Order: sequence, then structure tokens, then C-alpha cells
Amino acid sequence: MAAVYKSLSKTSKKDAPTNGELASKPTTKNRQRVLILSSRGITYRHRHLLNDLYALLPHSRKDAKLDTKTKLYQLNELADLYNCNNVLFFEARKGKDLYIWMSKAPNGPTVKCHLQNLHTTSELHFPGNCLRGSRPILSFDATFTTAPHLLLIRELLTHIFGVPKGARKSKPFVDHIMGFTIADNKIWIRCFEIRETAISKSELRSGAQQPSEADTNNTTAPKEIRSAGEKGGDTKISLVEIGPRFILTPIVILESSFGGPVIYENKEFVSPNQIRSDLRKSKAGRYAQRSERQIERKAKKGDLGLRTGMERPLGELEDRVVFA
Repeated sequence: MAAVYKSLSKTSKKDAPTNGELASKPTTKNRQRVLILSSRGITYRHRHLLNDLYALLPHSRKDAKLDTKTKLYQLNELADLYNCNNVLFFEARKGKDLYIWMSKAPNGPTVKCHLQNLHTTSELHFPGNCLRGSRPILSFDATFTTAPHLLLIRELLTHIFGVPKGARKSKPFVDHIMGFTIADNKIWIRCFEIRETAISKSELRSGAQQPSEADTNNTTAPKEIRSAGEKGGDTKISLVEIGPRFILTPIVILESSFGGPVIYENKEFVSPNQIRSDLRKSKAGRYAQRSERQIERKAKKGDLGLRTGMERPLGELEDRVVFA
């Protein structure tokens, strides 16, 4: 009770008018906490991705593996227990496929996505690095504003990956960018470091010269921005990828948290199980055709009497029949 009184007295002192001016409205604090956990059966690459995201999100809380894959409504109770209002759940199936559930607990909505083309930070070996606990800049593609379900996904990604100011274990630095791009109806997620370096005198002299036609036509070179430093010196700002990188394919959007009616469904999504089943059926179809051709060839040889170990039937014009 003393802690509640102390917090209320602080807010009353801050909201008190000064110099005869009216007190402004109290600013609402952005309180976002993310619960990150996985199901049984994840591989080591999935576990490394979970650890990478946990390191990038200082306002997250990691929990043990969930034993069930059907009673996902229990995640709302876990989120309430750990005082989290966002849930990031990794569901592994058959040790191959990984599905990500992003939910706004306890009322929803929930987005289920299929994760593909996973590359963790340890696999990429990029030279970029960022401060642990720093806040990211979220960069969204303009395509997110073209459809209602994309707007909802963007808002949910902002709540999960956007570190609020003054969050737990966060530091007051912004030194990396998380990019969300839509291509082929998939969400491509990348993470870059904002690197600021001083420009040497040789680079200043070379920059003063006019660029050649080859340099102007080269679109693959990294883009750099020059700005004035604190001491008057020029600095060069560039982006260096850190990792991880992965692709999300939205499948369904549920109205409530891990349940409720379906408000969006991706009709173009084909499950990896169906793809593997079609491949097995195509291979089985080729084998069946090859075995049928072998049977037909054996039957044809048998009719002609050309099979080994089989006597050819005597015809009416055979010498043994005519001159018998």
C-alpha cells in the first residue's frame, strides 16, 4: 500500500501546475512486455533463433517449453502470470516445420505465420553488431498500408518488436534498424546496425571530385549518408546487417487470443506437409508406370515365346509339324 501511495504522490507532484499555468494532461506510458516460448520438438536452429530474438528484445521474458500443442489458450494464463501483454510462441512440427503465433493477450487478435529461410546470427557471420538492450527503429514497407489485414499485422509487429522507452533492461540508445518488407505475399525481416564512422581526409578529397559514369550507374554499392559530427567533423553513416533473417508467411488471423473466429485466411498458402505428400505421390506414380511397363514387356515376350526358360509354342508351318 505504501508503494501505491508513493507512486500516486509522485504523479500528483508532476501534474501540479507551475507558474500559474494549467497542468497538462498526464502522458500515457507505453507498457509492452513480450512472453517468448516454444513447444516441444524444436531443433537447435529454432532454439538459436529464439535466443537471438530474446537478446534483441530487452522487454521480453523467456519461459520454458510448453508441453501441449492443442490447448494454446493456456498461454493467456502464462502471460497473465508473467505480467506480459504480448505472446510470441514457436510451434515446431515433425522436427522440420516452424510456425510462429503472435498474439495480443488476453483479448487478441492472433496471427499464425509459417517461418521459412531461417538464418541465425551465428550462421551469417556478419561484421555488424549492436549494443545489447538498445532500442530499434522499425522500418515498414509501404505495402503494409494497402490491405486491412496487413495494417493489423504491422500494429502487432510494432507492439512485439518495438521496445518502449524506459523498458526493463533497455538502454537509452538507438543503434539498429529492423526492416519489414512484403514480397510475394511474405514478410521479409532483416536487422541492420547503424554504423557511424569518421571520414578520412583522403575520402574527403576523393568525394570532392566528380564521380564517374560507372559509379553513378552502379546500384549495388552500399548507400552512405554523410552528416556533421558533434565537433564539426564529417561522419559517414552506413547500414551493416546483423541478423537474424527469416521470412514469415501469414496463414490465419484469429479474432481473440489463441482462439475465436477466423477474420482472415490466406487461400494461397500450401502447407509443407501437402508439398511433401505431392512429391511422394509423384515419385510413386513414376514407379507405378515403370512397373506397369515392365509387366507389359514380360507379357509381350511371353506371347512371342522369347522369355528364358519357356518353350515357344509350335506353329502350323513348323518343320516338325509339317514333316511329322
